[in-house]
Amino acid sequence: MELIKIGELARRSGVPIATLKHYLREGLIQPARKTGRTMSWYDASVATRVRTIKRLQHDQFLPLDLIRKAVDEAGAATDDLAAAEAIATVLEEHGGTRSRTRAELLERGVSEQELQWLAAAKLAVPTGPHHSYAGDDLALLVTLGAARQAGLSAEMLPFAILGEYLQALRTLVDVELRMFRAGVLPRASSKTTALTDAATRLSERLVVLLRRKLLLPTLHRLIEETHVAPKPDARARRPRRLRKLAAARPRRRTTKH
Repeated sequence: MELIKIGELARRSGVPIATLKHYLREGLIQPARKTGRTMSWYDASVATRVRTIKRLQHDQFLPLDLIRKAVDEAGAATDDLAAAEAIATVLEEHGGTRSRTRAELLERGVSEQELQWLAAAKLAVPTGPHHSYAGDDLALLVTLGAARQAGLSAEMLPFAILGEYLQALRTLVDVELRMFRAGVLPRASSKTTALTDAATRLSERLVVLLRRKLLLPTLHRLIEETHVAPKPDARARRPRRLRKLAAARPRRRTTKH
């Protein structure tokens, strides 16, 4: 276990020391070791926890008590996917009627053009007199906004690229539902609700895990395809001297009889 001081923790997490001390008072982080009244050492992995806390504060507008619950449950999870599910569960419990107006999103940096594109694609559609976004629509906007804040600009990751995602996912969802209707529903009897929930969670987990397994092999294939040299033309393979002789050789005339 690597131990670091609070100054190094601030540098690695990107969060000021004053904010870290506030998290300490609120019980969001704890030192791994204290060597005096004012000297504390922290596990280096706490930097990841601090970044998560800050992100939940900034993107989800959650109070610190709910954030503490979310990150504690995530910390007890067996893997990062389970951790994400633990956080999502807390967000759903808190979410309820949580919404953001179009004006608030524009103020936070979402562009008018992006909102129009997402509405036209029926991916994020505002409702009500205040043109508010809620539920999965808001979650999608928050996710894409987080990508922008991480440095993935509109030129690097245009919103329109979601169209290709949609096309691929429609095929996946079609296959998934056909399998579910053919394999699960006829055998579910009175357990339809429980099995539907289990199948949905399994499907989401499989998609994440299989995508993770496919990323590197697919990247290697794309790199190989990019660097495959084209086959040289048969004429180009002949030595230059022979090509010159062939070009200088007079053509034979054909005579008519």
